[in-house]
Amino acid sequence: MNDDEQTIVALATPVGESAIHLIRLSGKEAGRVVAACFCPLRPERWEQSGGFTLHLGRFHDGGTELDQVLVSKMPGPASFTGEDVYEINCHGGMLAVRRIIQACLRAGAVPAEPGEFTLRAFLHGKLDLVQAEAVNDLIRARTPAAADLALAQLRGGLSGAVRETRQEILDMLADIEAGIDFPEEETDPLARADLLYRLAATKGHAADLLTGSHTGRLIRDGLSTVIAGKPNVGKSSLLNALLREERAIVTDIPGTTRDELHEYVTVGGVLLHLVDTAGLRESDDPVEILGIERTWKVLNLADVVLLLLDARDVRRGELSAEEDAVLAEYGTKVVALLNKTDLLPADEEEEWDLPALARTGARIIPFSVKTGRGLDELGRELREQAPAAAGALAEEPRLANIRQINALERSLRALEKAEEAMLASAPLDLISIDIRAALEEISQITGDAAEEDLLTRIFSRFCLGK
Repeated sequence: MNDDEQTIVALATPVGESAIHLIRLSGKEAGRVVAACFCPLRPERWEQSGGFTLHLGRFHDGGTELDQVLVSKMPGPASFTGEDVYEINCHGGMLAVRRIIQACLRAGAVPAEPGEFTLRAFLHGKLDLVQAEAVNDLIRARTPAAADLALAQLRGGLSGAVRETRQEILDMLADIEAGIDFPEEETDPLARADLLYRLAATKGHAADLLTGSHTGRLIRDGLSTVIAGKPNVGKSSLLNALLREERAIVTDIPGTTRDELHEYVTVGGVLLHLVDTAGLRESDDPVEILGIERTWKVLNLADVVLLLLDARDVRRGELSAEEDAVLAEYGTKVVALLNKTDLLPADEEEEWDLPALARTGARIIPFSVKTGRGLDELGRELREQAPAAAGALAEEPRLANIRQINALERSLRALEKAEEAMLASAPLDLISIDIRAALEEISQITGDAAEEDLLTRIFSRFCLGK
């Protein structure tokens, strides 16, 4: 990232032709940079304006006029970044954008890095890391529920709940270290009993925050849904049917799909992270073998497995060893789609021995990718798998970001270790090690103790100009 003493500039709207483009500047010298290039239509209004106003004028580079623009003036610290911010609304051609940005660079600005405007807002205390990541989540939200979740986090409800738990840990650490300084406090049974009670309560608060994290992750990232089955059973055709486009190659040649394909789609009101995988079978092809190995790995991470079975094989009781293995290992999260029912006479469905299949815990849906049979029932089944993702967002603060979830899980484990040490009558100086570890981990969530490399990783995922 740039030195925070520098003034940064970037295009804040998507690259391409549009009616209007917006160019954003932020920094101590933003006003000087804009003044060097902008000729307001009403100079006296521009000079007298205290800020948060819009001014019409012409942007130029030396003696060359570039465009007629509207400039917003937003002085710090009341701006988004906490610095002086100017936004230039120009016409939506990329040539005009490039020329205006080049003029700003020649006047002393530097190109902004991805996420640098939001990073500066964080560094100036305008928002914490949870809220900063919520900004990015709001931009990338694929469903109304995901947008609502990001907005709830942006309002600070989750940050407040995390900080309350962090403060409890900090208070306990302060009392423990006071006990170390005054040894007579360590041997006081009442003091240790009180500390144990507080430790258990804080651990419960951390666990409560984690309770809704699975639902939060489903809302934000979608239900991880792996499409599995043997070759030519219809996996790629199902992916294309769900996406309503020809995304995967469909042929009669076994082993066409060698690597998994990842797509997002909403089915039955539920956001799915779809993964189409290589067909499960024995193979001598080293490339196909690698694809099959990766299939088993993604199956372990799936929330739902859509196992396509050939309805004719099910009727004859001729499932493959790989299909049996998927049902035995992942039965409770398997939706067995008995595909190609369009190839069977209707009266033969009564001959299927489905109870044996149902005993694996799998949900069973007679299906046909070709005719669309079973698609509506599949949507209803997926809604049951992720009820919170399909319904209204709960009012309680809800973790969704995997970085935040992992940090809270590590903090909770440290609190559990401290509780075990306390119950074993361990010295306070040993207990304090785990309490301090819990504090460091939970502080990573809101950024109260964020290191530079962590900030770089987080904000580099943002789009340019945000």
